[in-house]
Amino acid sequence: MNPPSALPIRKPLDGFSYMVMMGLCLIWGLQQVAIKASASEMTPMLQVGLRSLFAALLVAGTMVWRGESLSVRDGTAGSGVWVGLLFGAEFVLVALGLNFTTAGHMAVFLYTAPVFAALGLHFTVKEERLNRRQWSGVGLAFAGIVAAFSGSLFAPGGKDLLIGDALGILAGMAWAATTIVIRGSRLSEAPASKTLLYQLVGAAVLAVSFGWWRGDFQKVMLTPFLWSNLVFQTVIVAFGSYLFWFWLLRRYLASRLSVFSFLTPLFGITFGVLLLKEPLHPQFVVGALLVLAGIAVVNRR
Repeated sequence: MNPPSALPIRKPLDGFSYMVMMGLCLIWGLQQVAIKASASEMTPMLQVGLRSLFAALLVAGTMVWRGESLSVRDGTAGSGVWVGLLFGAEFVLVALGLNFTTAGHMAVFLYTAPVFAALGLHFTVKEERLNRRQWSGVGLAFAGIVAAFSGSLFAPGGKDLLIGDALGILAGMAWAATTIVIRGSRLSEAPASKTLLYQLVGAAVLAVSFGWWRGDFQKVMLTPFLWSNLVFQTVIVAFGSYLFWFWLLRRYLASRLSVFSFLTPLFGITFGVLLLKEPLHPQFVVGALLVLAGIAVVNRR
Protein backbone atom coordinates (compact mmCIF):
# COMPACT_ATOMS: atom_id res chain seq x y z
CA MET A 1 0.00 0.00 0.00
CA ASN A 2 1.32 3.43 -0.93
CA PRO A 3 2.06 5.90 1.87
CA PRO A 4 -0.07 9.05 1.91
CA SER A 5 2.74 11.10 0.34
CA ALA A 6 2.64 8.91 -2.77
CA LEU A 7 -1.10 9.01 -3.36
CA PRO A 8 -2.23 9.42 -6.99
CA ILE A 9 -3.60 12.79 -8.02
CA ARG A 10 -7.39 13.01 -7.82
CA LYS A 11 -9.42 13.99 -10.87
CA PRO A 12 -11.56 17.11 -11.21
CA LEU A 13 -15.29 16.54 -11.31
CA ASP A 14 -16.80 15.08 -14.48
CA GLY A 15 -20.32 14.30 -15.69
CA PHE A 16 -20.52 10.99 -13.88
CA SER A 17 -19.44 12.46 -10.54
CA TYR A 18 -21.95 15.28 -10.94
CA MET A 19 -24.82 12.82 -11.43
CA VAL A 20 -23.78 10.64 -8.49
CA MET A 21 -23.34 13.66 -6.22
CA MET A 22 -26.79 14.92 -7.22
CA GLY A 23 -28.35 11.63 -6.12
CA LEU A 24 -26.34 11.57 -2.90
CA CYS A 25 -27.31 15.14 -2.06
CA LEU A 26 -30.98 14.28 -2.53
CA ILE A 27 -30.67 11.28 -0.18
CA TRP A 28 -28.70 13.24 2.43
CA GLY A 29 -31.19 16.09 2.28
CA LEU A 30 -33.97 13.64 3.06
CA GLN A 31 -32.23 11.91 5.96
CA GLN A 32 -32.71 14.74 8.48
CA VAL A 33 -36.39 14.85 7.57
CA ALA A 34 -36.64 11.07 8.02
CA ILE A 35 -35.09 11.27 11.50
CA LYS A 36 -37.32 14.17 12.53
CA ALA A 37 -40.45 12.46 11.19
CA SER A 38 -39.91 9.44 13.47
CA ALA A 39 -38.77 11.38 16.54
CA SER A 40 -42.05 10.73 18.40
CA GLU A 41 -41.60 6.94 18.03
CA MET A 42 -37.83 6.74 18.59
CA THR A 43 -35.45 9.47 19.68
CA PRO A 44 -33.11 10.85 17.00
CA MET A 45 -30.14 9.63 19.05
CA LEU A 46 -31.35 6.04 19.05
CA GLN A 47 -32.28 6.18 15.38
CA VAL A 48 -28.74 7.27 14.52
CA GLY A 49 -27.22 4.60 16.74
CA LEU A 50 -29.33 1.69 15.51
CA ARG A 51 -29.08 2.58 11.83
CA SER A 52 -25.30 2.82 12.20
CA LEU A 53 -25.18 -0.55 13.97
CA PHE A 54 -27.29 -2.32 11.35
CA ALA A 55 -25.43 -0.64 8.48
CA ALA A 56 -22.09 -1.67 10.01
CA LEU A 57 -23.27 -5.29 9.95
CA LEU A 58 -24.28 -4.90 6.30
CA VAL A 59 -20.90 -3.42 5.40
CA ALA A 60 -19.01 -6.14 7.26
CA GLY A 61 -21.12 -8.81 5.56
CA THR A 62 -20.47 -7.25 2.14
CA MET A 63 -16.73 -7.18 2.82
CA VAL A 64 -16.72 -10.87 3.77
CA TRP A 65 -18.77 -11.71 0.66
CA ARG A 66 -16.28 -9.84 -1.53
CA GLY A 67 -13.32 -11.48 0.17
CA GLU A 68 -12.08 -8.17 1.63
CA SER A 69 -10.04 -8.25 4.80
CA LEU A 70 -11.55 -7.08 8.09
CA SER A 71 -8.11 -6.96 9.69
CA VAL A 72 -6.92 -3.68 11.21
CA ARG A 73 -3.26 -4.65 10.78
CA ASP A 74 -2.95 -2.75 7.51
CA GLY A 75 -1.87 0.54 9.07
CA THR A 76 -5.38 2.02 9.19
CA ALA A 77 -6.22 1.30 12.84
CA GLY A 78 -5.06 4.64 14.27
CA SER A 79 -6.76 6.83 11.68
CA GLY A 80 -9.75 4.46 11.74
CA VAL A 81 -10.32 5.14 15.42
CA TRP A 82 -10.14 8.87 14.80
CA VAL A 83 -12.61 8.90 11.94
CA GLY A 84 -14.92 6.61 13.91
CA LEU A 85 -14.95 9.02 16.84
CA LEU A 86 -15.36 12.07 14.60
CA PHE A 87 -18.14 10.50 12.54
CA GLY A 88 -19.87 9.38 15.72
CA ALA A 89 -19.54 12.85 17.24
CA GLU A 90 -21.01 14.35 14.06
CA PHE A 91 -24.21 12.34 14.29
CA VAL A 92 -24.52 12.61 18.06
CA LEU A 93 -24.49 16.38 17.54
CA VAL A 94 -27.05 16.05 14.73
CA ALA A 95 -29.32 13.93 16.92
CA LEU A 96 -29.07 16.41 19.79
CA GLY A 97 -29.62 19.36 17.48
CA LEU A 98 -32.80 17.94 15.97
CA ASN A 99 -34.39 18.20 19.42
CA PHE A 100 -34.11 21.99 19.11
CA THR A 101 -34.16 22.94 15.46
CA THR A 102 -35.97 21.94 12.27
CA ALA A 103 -34.80 19.33 9.79
CA GLY A 104 -34.32 22.06 7.19
CA HIS A 105 -32.12 24.09 9.50
CA MET A 106 -30.07 21.04 10.40
CA ALA A 107 -29.59 20.17 6.74
CA VAL A 108 -28.22 23.66 6.12
CA PHE A 109 -25.90 23.97 9.08
CA LEU A 110 -24.51 20.45 8.92
CA TYR A 111 -23.31 21.37 5.45
CA THR A 112 -21.00 24.07 6.67
CA ALA A 113 -18.67 21.03 6.53
CA PRO A 114 -17.53 21.69 2.93
CA VAL A 115 -16.27 25.14 3.93
CA PHE A 116 -14.23 23.77 6.82
CA ALA A 117 -13.05 20.79 4.73
CA ALA A 118 -11.96 22.98 1.81
CA LEU A 119 -10.07 25.28 4.17
CA GLY A 120 -8.41 22.40 6.03
CA LEU A 121 -7.41 20.57 2.85
CA HIS A 122 -6.05 23.78 1.33
CA PHE A 123 -3.45 23.94 4.09
CA THR A 124 -2.70 20.21 4.37
CA VAL A 125 -2.81 18.69 0.85
CA LYS A 126 -0.93 20.37 -2.02
CA GLU A 127 -3.21 19.18 -4.82
CA GLU A 128 -6.30 20.40 -2.93
CA ARG A 129 -5.22 24.04 -2.80
CA LEU A 130 -7.85 26.56 -3.84
CA ASN A 131 -7.10 29.37 -6.25
CA ARG A 132 -8.42 32.91 -5.93
CA ARG A 133 -11.56 32.21 -7.94
CA GLN A 134 -12.36 29.13 -5.89
CA TRP A 135 -11.81 31.06 -2.68
CA SER A 136 -14.45 33.53 -3.83
CA GLY A 137 -16.81 30.60 -4.46
CA VAL A 138 -16.25 29.29 -0.93
CA GLY A 139 -16.89 32.79 0.36
CA LEU A 140 -20.18 33.04 -1.51
CA ALA A 141 -21.30 29.67 -0.20
CA PHE A 142 -20.35 30.59 3.34
CA ALA A 143 -22.25 33.88 3.02
CA GLY A 144 -25.30 31.79 2.10
CA ILE A 145 -24.94 29.79 5.30
CA VAL A 146 -24.68 33.01 7.31
CA ALA A 147 -27.80 34.40 5.63
CA ALA A 148 -29.71 31.22 6.49
CA PHE A 149 -28.48 31.31 10.09
CA SER A 150 -29.71 34.88 10.55
CA GLY A 151 -33.28 33.68 10.06
CA SER A 152 -33.24 31.95 13.45
CA LEU A 153 -32.78 35.26 15.25
CA PHE A 154 -36.26 36.42 14.35
CA ALA A 155 -38.20 33.16 14.06
CA PRO A 156 -40.59 31.89 16.77
CA GLY A 157 -38.66 29.84 19.32
CA GLY A 158 -35.49 31.52 18.16
CA LYS A 159 -33.46 30.58 21.25
CA ASP A 160 -34.01 26.85 20.75
CA LEU A 161 -33.42 27.19 17.02
CA LEU A 162 -30.07 28.88 17.64
CA ILE A 163 -29.00 26.06 19.98
CA GLY A 164 -29.91 23.45 17.40
CA ASP A 165 -28.29 25.47 14.61
CA ALA A 166 -25.07 25.80 16.60
CA LEU A 167 -25.02 22.04 17.19
CA GLY A 168 -25.46 21.61 13.45
CA ILE A 169 -22.41 23.77 12.76
CA LEU A 170 -20.35 21.77 15.29
CA ALA A 171 -21.51 18.61 13.52
CA GLY A 172 -20.33 20.13 10.25
CA MET A 173 -16.92 20.79 11.75
CA ALA A 174 -16.70 17.17 12.91
CA TRP A 175 -17.61 15.98 9.42
CA ALA A 176 -14.96 18.24 7.88
CA ALA A 177 -12.34 16.89 10.29
CA THR A 178 -13.34 13.36 9.26
CA THR A 179 -12.76 14.20 5.59
CA ILE A 180 -9.37 15.73 6.34
CA VAL A 181 -8.22 12.73 8.39
CA ILE A 182 -9.29 10.32 5.65
CA ARG A 183 -7.63 12.35 2.92
CA GLY A 184 -4.31 12.61 4.77
CA SER A 185 -4.00 9.04 6.02
CA ARG A 186 -3.78 5.48 4.72
CA LEU A 187 -7.57 5.38 4.77
CA SER A 188 -7.42 7.50 1.62
CA GLU A 189 -6.34 4.41 -0.32
CA ALA A 190 -8.09 1.80 1.81
CA PRO A 191 -11.26 0.18 0.43
CA ALA A 192 -14.25 2.49 0.82
CA SER A 193 -16.04 -0.27 2.71
CA LYS A 194 -13.35 -0.39 5.40
CA THR A 195 -13.40 3.38 5.85
CA LEU A 196 -17.17 3.31 6.17
CA LEU A 197 -17.05 0.42 8.62
CA TYR A 198 -14.76 2.38 10.95
CA GLN A 199 -17.16 5.30 10.87
CA LEU A 200 -20.35 3.32 11.34
CA VAL A 201 -18.89 1.42 14.29
CA GLY A 202 -17.86 4.71 15.89
CA ALA A 203 -21.32 6.21 15.38
CA ALA A 204 -23.06 3.06 16.66
CA VAL A 205 -20.95 2.90 19.82
CA LEU A 206 -21.32 6.58 20.68
CA ALA A 207 -25.00 7.05 19.80
CA VAL A 208 -26.31 3.75 21.23
CA SER A 209 -24.31 4.27 24.43
CA PHE A 210 -25.59 7.82 24.75
CA GLY A 211 -29.16 6.69 24.07
CA TRP A 212 -28.92 3.87 26.62
CA TRP A 213 -27.54 6.30 29.23
CA ARG A 214 -30.49 8.66 28.62
CA GLY A 215 -33.06 5.86 28.79
CA ASP A 216 -34.12 6.24 25.14
CA PHE A 217 -34.85 2.50 24.77
CA GLN A 218 -37.78 2.88 27.15
CA LYS A 219 -39.41 5.49 24.87
CA VAL A 220 -39.57 3.40 21.69
CA MET A 221 -42.96 2.87 20.01
CA LEU A 222 -42.65 0.26 17.25
CA THR A 223 -44.85 1.13 14.27
CA PRO A 224 -44.77 0.18 10.56
CA PHE A 225 -43.69 3.73 9.73
CA LEU A 226 -40.76 3.53 12.15
CA TRP A 227 -39.63 0.17 10.72
CA SER A 228 -39.79 1.43 7.12
CA ASN A 229 -37.99 4.61 8.13
CA LEU A 230 -35.19 2.67 9.80
CA VAL A 231 -34.83 0.46 6.72
CA PHE A 232 -34.47 3.56 4.55
CA GLN A 233 -31.95 5.15 6.90
CA THR A 234 -29.95 1.94 7.23
CA VAL A 235 -29.86 0.54 3.70
CA ILE A 236 -30.08 3.69 1.56
CA VAL A 237 -28.48 6.38 3.73
CA ALA A 238 -25.97 4.79 6.08
CA PHE A 239 -25.00 1.85 3.83
CA GLY A 240 -25.38 2.68 0.14
CA SER A 241 -24.92 6.45 -0.01
CA TYR A 242 -21.86 6.54 2.23
CA LEU A 243 -20.16 3.76 0.28
CA PHE A 244 -20.58 5.83 -2.88
CA TRP A 245 -19.31 8.96 -1.08
CA PHE A 246 -16.07 7.34 0.05
CA TRP A 247 -15.60 5.76 -3.37
CA LEU A 248 -15.80 9.26 -4.89
CA LEU A 249 -13.33 10.62 -2.33
CA ARG A 250 -10.71 8.13 -3.56
CA ARG A 251 -11.04 9.27 -7.19
CA TYR A 252 -11.94 12.96 -7.23
CA LEU A 253 -10.71 16.13 -5.55
CA ALA A 254 -12.27 16.15 -2.09
CA SER A 255 -12.59 19.93 -1.78
CA ARG A 256 -14.59 20.08 -5.05
CA LEU A 257 -16.86 17.22 -3.97
CA SER A 258 -17.40 18.80 -0.57
CA VAL A 259 -18.39 22.19 -1.95
CA PHE A 260 -20.69 20.60 -4.55
CA SER A 261 -22.53 18.87 -1.71
CA PHE A 262 -23.91 22.26 -0.74
CA LEU A 263 -26.90 21.19 -2.83
CA THR A 264 -27.93 18.95 0.06
CA PRO A 265 -29.27 21.81 2.23
CA LEU A 266 -31.53 22.88 -0.61
CA PHE A 267 -33.02 19.41 -0.80
CA GLY A 268 -33.27 19.32 2.99
CA ILE A 269 -35.16 22.59 3.12
CA THR A 270 -37.50 21.49 0.32
CA PHE A 271 -38.31 18.15 1.94
CA GLY A 272 -38.78 19.83 5.32
CA VAL A 273 -41.31 22.24 3.86
CA LEU A 274 -43.16 19.66 1.77
CA LEU A 275 -43.17 16.70 4.18
CA LEU A 276 -42.99 18.28 7.65
CA LYS A 277 -44.68 21.62 6.88
CA GLU A 278 -41.69 23.50 8.28
CA PRO A 279 -41.75 27.29 7.80
CA LEU A 280 -39.62 28.79 5.03
CA HIS A 281 -38.04 32.13 5.87
CA PRO A 282 -36.81 34.66 3.28
CA GLN A 283 -33.28 34.37 4.63
CA PHE A 284 -33.20 30.75 3.51
CA VAL A 285 -34.08 31.76 -0.04
CA VAL A 286 -31.27 34.32 -0.09
CA GLY A 287 -28.87 31.81 1.42
CA ALA A 288 -29.82 29.17 -1.15
CA LEU A 289 -29.06 31.53 -4.05
CA LEU A 290 -25.66 32.39 -2.58
CA VAL A 291 -24.86 28.73 -2.01
CA LEU A 292 -25.70 27.84 -5.62
CA ALA A 293 -23.57 30.73 -6.85
CA GLY A 294 -20.66 29.53 -4.73
CA ILE A 295 -20.95 25.99 -6.10
CA ALA A 296 -20.95 27.27 -9.69
CA VAL A 297 -17.85 29.40 -9.10
CA VAL A 298 -15.84 26.68 -7.36
CA ASN A 299 -16.63 24.00 -9.95
CA ARG A 300 -16.39 26.10 -13.14
CA ARG A 301 -13.68 24.64 -15.39
